[in-house]
Amino acid sequence: MNSKHLLSSTWGIPIVLFVLSIFGLLSALTGDALWDVLSWITLGIPLLTICWSFWKSGKS
Repeated sequence: MNSKHLLSSTWGIPIVLFVLSIFGLLSALTGDALWDVLSWITLGIPLLTICWSFWKSGKS
């Protein structure tokens, strides 16, 4: 297997969740109105991902 493919398959989703979390935190700190809505959405996605993974694994 290609090392680049292995890296993206292992770290792809965690990196996306990290970027979404950082964007959500920064938008909550620096903006109002639309930025608050974007922060709620982007901070909710990692939480929903965690809930989905627990539900799918059957450990809920």
